[in-house]
Amino acid sequence: MITPSDLKLTAVSTDIKRISADALVLGVAAADKATKRPARIVSSPLPAGETAALDRALPAVGATGRADEVVRLGAPDGTRADVVVLVGLGAVGDDGVDLETLRRAAGSVARQVTGLGKVLFALPAGDVESAAAVAEGISLGAYRFDAYRSDQPDETLLSEGIVATEASTEAGLPAALKRAAVLGRSVRAVRDLVNTPSNDLYPEVFAQLAYDAGKSARVKVTVLDEKRLDKDGYGGIMAVGRGSSRPPRLVKVEYSPSKPVKHLAIVGKGITFDTGGISIKPAQNMHHMKSDMAGAATALETVLAVAELGLPVKVTAWLCLAENMPSGSATRPGDVVTMLNGKTVEILNTDAEGRLVMADGLTAASEEKPDVVLDIATLTGAQMVALGRRTTGIMGDDAIRDALVEASRTAGETAWAMPLPEELRPSIKSEVADLANIGERNGGMMTAAVFLKEFVGEVDGRAIPWAHLDIAGPSFNDASPYGYTPKNGTGTMLRTLVSYTERLAE
Repeated sequence: MITPSDLKLTAVSTDIKRISADALVLGVAAADKATKRPARIVSSPLPAGETAALDRALPAVGATGRADEVVRLGAPDGTRADVVVLVGLGAVGDDGVDLETLRRAAGSVARQVTGLGKVLFALPAGDVESAAAVAEGISLGAYRFDAYRSDQPDETLLSEGIVATEASTEAGLPAALKRAAVLGRSVRAVRDLVNTPSNDLYPEVFAQLAYDAGKSARVKVTVLDEKRLDKDGYGGIMAVGRGSSRPPRLVKVEYSPSKPVKHLAIVGKGITFDTGGISIKPAQNMHHMKSDMAGAATALETVLAVAELGLPVKVTAWLCLAENMPSGSATRPGDVVTMLNGKTVEILNTDAEGRLVMADGLTAASEEKPDVVLDIATLTGAQMVALGRRTTGIMGDDAIRDALVEASRTAGETAWAMPLPEELRPSIKSEVADLANIGERNGGMMTAAVFLKEFVGEVDGRAIPWAHLDIAGPSFNDASPYGYTPKNGTGTMLRTLVSYTERLAE
């Protein structure tokens, strides 16, 4: 909506004397108390004398090197930049600067420094991986959501990020920069969807946006409206959406390369607003529930990113879209719903609605017999109780779960493997139906995953490999921004899903 979709990423050598830019970014390592080494500039491309002068000036300008710190000062002679921007790298050991630190430092500058269009990033980027991390951080950090402000900010976001790297002539660098640009653009698109208010983004609109996106990408989009959902037996999605005047949708987004090596299905929770239904939520912070569709947004943009990168993996997203509202037609506690796979579910709490729409999505996805099925959802408040606001909980088959956690480490995102204890299954038994939609309160994040597992299909008598990502906390940052992460929608786990897909391609 307002993100610079035309953000340009390029790379140059570390011989920067001829590079003209509005700002030159240098990294500052924090002081080391053990060695009594003061804060210092790391890997400066400037002449030794000018770098030494900047080092001496650090205390005077208040540059300590702590992570997320950004300090501006006048550019020294010998550069073609208007200003120098010093960004904190935190503690830097003998092993140098890791990739995530580079991402966060570059992203912190892109997020905080406005009014400068062309910025040269001279951070420690000695190889293709490091240069790509800097580029990715720039692409993730250059974001702002102000579509609904009548007075637009005067200071613009940067429009061009230039990465100074010793790997500027490496053959793999252009592809790495393209990947960084695609990931950043896709994450920013997720944030835009999450941040858009629900009066402008409801199931029909979301479905249309996905359909329109498919026209300009190598994907096929199919939309099932409420009449088709009711006719075909999508009892979970219909039960959640029937209380709203804005009916539900199921959107299938399919990327099919010519010779796919695998088929990955991703089911995304798309509750465009969640009041809790008849089991209504407290009023405090209910406005954050416009973000309850982050899973669907992530699933959609993951498919579009994979298509743009041209990975040899068929990826199908299933966007389960509904608005959970209380009304005379809303589902009541005690109602029994027949799901798409024929199982019946007693609704004990209408605020446990996400697992109902996801269950139908998992059934639909399973019918195509993919090699792997994943689901991603802002599913439980219990996720935040267990893992906090920044760590995604991943549950499911051990091999898939652990591969996703490893992919999250590669991507620079934070996730933790959680079990599915066998003692939780009896808690979702119902006295009148096959299942109840809530179970034991303790371990609620895992109980919800145990429920979802009931709707993962089989191929030749064996369950399809599956994992569940609960992003309830990490998908929406209601605290201060940090690194490349803004306030509100974050776009978390898209990079992990792309990294996982790349592993499938291998």
